[in-house]
Amino acid sequence: MNNLCADIGYHSLIKHGEQLCGDHVVITHQGENSTVVVLADGLGSGVKANILSTLTSTIISTMMAANMNIEDCVKTIAATLPVCSERGVAYSTFTIIRLVDNEEAEIIQYDNPHVILLRNSKNFEIPTTVINIDGKDIYHSRIALHENDIFIAVSDGAIHAGVGTSLNFGWQRDDIISFMETFYDVGFTAKTLTTILLDECNKLYGGEPGDDTSAVTIRIRKREPMNLIIGPPENRDDCSKMMALFFSKEGKHIVCGGTTSSIAADFLRKPLKPQLNFFDKEIPPTAEIEGVDLVTEGIITINKVLIYAQNYLENNESYTEWSYKKDGASLIARLLFEEATDINFFVGRAINPAHQNPDLPINFNIKMRLIDELALCLQKMGKRIKVSYF
Repeated sequence: MNNLCADIGYHSLIKHGEQLCGDHVVITHQGENSTVVVLADGLGSGVKANILSTLTSTIISTMMAANMNIEDCVKTIAATLPVCSERGVAYSTFTIIRLVDNEEAEIIQYDNPHVILLRNSKNFEIPTTVINIDGKDIYHSRIALHENDIFIAVSDGAIHAGVGTSLNFGWQRDDIISFMETFYDVGFTAKTLTTILLDECNKLYGGEPGDDTSAVTIRIRKREPMNLIIGPPENRDDCSKMMALFFSKEGKHIVCGGTTSSIAADFLRKPLKPQLNFFDKEIPPTAEIEGVDLVTEGIITINKVLIYAQNYLENNESYTEWSYKKDGASLIARLLFEEATDINFFVGRAINPAHQNPDLPINFNIKMRLIDELALCLQKMGKRIKVSYF
């Protein structure tokens, strides 16, 4: 077993004038290291397309996760989908990317734009064979995974972007490849790469997409552990134990909270050096301790990180803030969202007397809730999360 993992991000633009998206993405996990990703594009747009794509992606992902063959999947879809009364056909195009043990990708495509693979900063043409199932040409590929591979799957709304307006023939697949190659070495997450791609599609559409437009990005990378500690332990005698466990963990270390950073400094026998730079007037400044990768304030900073995390899972518009700013919340966001794959939280249960002031909007329960919600958001991003309480 290798040390690779998959960072997966997806998002959709809804056709202008519609309330429901005709594309649908489903991600199904087969154990810890195998994943099935399905992008389905329903015929037409609106409610009908939404139903077609939802049924297609759900059926395929369930059957593929159960290791059923693609021929059975296609026949089941053909027998299940309702027939469109206007066109007399019933289908949804689809792209399937199955990651097997994070070692190999199996790609199965029907009528969607072909999957793009960026490898070593450039487009890499994926070897493909054609299988005919019930009169449908299904494109099938198998390819070994390499570290830093980036797979991009799109619905045809992406290659139609700009047709008849900014571009005569739309945004061709080669244009998408050239555009995304420029971001290969930046280190953006899969979700951020997806956001950048769809932002460009939206611009080409003049802010009014003429078709449902979806993108799924899969970034293959090595596992990267990260550790965050916040709050002193409930029993003060456990300070050394908590810190010893925290600093024994592999990966970078983030210390949050004034009292917690003082305890960490004492444990490491290094001075705590506060910084006076307010990069964001709403976020308290950071500090420095030799041997610690990042030292920040506690609750206010973590609350901002949670807001960024919630937005990341929606439209990710906030990435334009946290991706470059130097305040504590933005620095934590970059470490947790972009760098980390496995995150260990060490959470102290001690009650901070300063938080018991009834005039302050912070109390012990709120602190616990913030950590729980942040951990859940990170889990939804595909991170492995472990929370330990002291």
